[in-house]
Amino acid sequence: MKKPMGLRLFIVLGAMALLLGGVVTWNLIKAHFISKFMAKNALRPQTVSTAVVRYSSWQPEIRAVGSLRAVHGVEVTTQVAGLVREVKFKSGTDARAGQALVQLNADPQIATLRSLTAEAHLAKLTYQRDVIQYRARVIGKAVLDAATANWKSAEAQKASEAALVAEKTVRAPFNGRLGITTVNPGQYLDAGAPIVTLQSLDPIYVDFRLPQDVLSRVKVGQVVHVTADGFPGSVFTGRVTSINPLVDPSTRNFEAEATIANPRRELKPGMFVRTAVESGAPRRYLTLPQTAISYNPYGDTVFVVRAGAKPPDGPTAEEVFVTLGPTRGDQIAVVKGLSAGERIVTSGQMKLKNGTHIVINNSVQPLNNPNPTPQEN
Repeated sequence: MKKPMGLRLFIVLGAMALLLGGVVTWNLIKAHFISKFMAKNALRPQTVSTAVVRYSSWQPEIRAVGSLRAVHGVEVTTQVAGLVREVKFKSGTDARAGQALVQLNADPQIATLRSLTAEAHLAKLTYQRDVIQYRARVIGKAVLDAATANWKSAEAQKASEAALVAEKTVRAPFNGRLGITTVNPGQYLDAGAPIVTLQSLDPIYVDFRLPQDVLSRVKVGQVVHVTADGFPGSVFTGRVTSINPLVDPSTRNFEAEATIANPRRELKPGMFVRTAVESGAPRRYLTLPQTAISYNPYGDTVFVVRAGAKPPDGPTAEEVFVTLGPTRGDQIAVVKGLSAGERIVTSGQMKLKNGTHIVINNSVQPLNNPNPTPQEN
């Protein structure tokens, strides 16, 4: 009885050992093939562009949009009605203060002025004779006073008519550039009829509005930079000359005025412009292209290039959380999370995750201009 029991126990134990060995062998074979499959299908190194993080000097600015306005700008009109005899200017030319622009027919007024001039001359001669006679006690004081009054009245009438004759010549009130006129010789103009626009272009005003929370940062005398879409790449500089003491209660914005030098007269009244008011001393920031930032609900990140652990290994990408500062054109400032000299991924980060091997190709770089032109926007 003992021999068969021992044999059966040996057979059972052997079968269990064989089964256990088979399971272990199967798991080892499966793990080998899985690791081989994963190695075969591992992610290939991803091609990205990179840039080195560096410090740059930033001038704090308050940006707004504005509208240009002439320092002096009027629609030249005539004070009196009359027939146009001569147009003495060409559209689009510059005019000097006092320059004659339009001559109205003044023949009747000139004739009247000559008559009044003669009467005033006669009244003066009469007054002078009466003075001599009064000193000789030939006439009384009343006669001399009447002669004085007649002379002064004649001179006043003469001056009034001379002023009317002068009004028949329409003159430029200040230096500026003339617009386009449709007035022609022989045309009858009513009093107050527009003749031509006259605009003083150098310097020129820019009016812009800013929110009330920056009121303490804007002062008279601060430097203002102006750009216009019509002149890409050109920056016009001036200074804040006036700040409106009233804040608009509906928008909580206040209005400011700056005077901009315009020596080439490129800027025109009514143009839309972008303004940047320098506020405070320049500051140093670590600067990145905005394309390098990955914006996520749980925090903003960048990928930092790390060297391989072993010489054969290529560089890898490591995701790092950063704290961002102000923006300037295509650039953005980083105030925390990076150090100067680190190399970061500027494009291609959508293909990356922590530890991804990368291939660097900087033949094409994203925009990194602090003052981009409208085409680049």
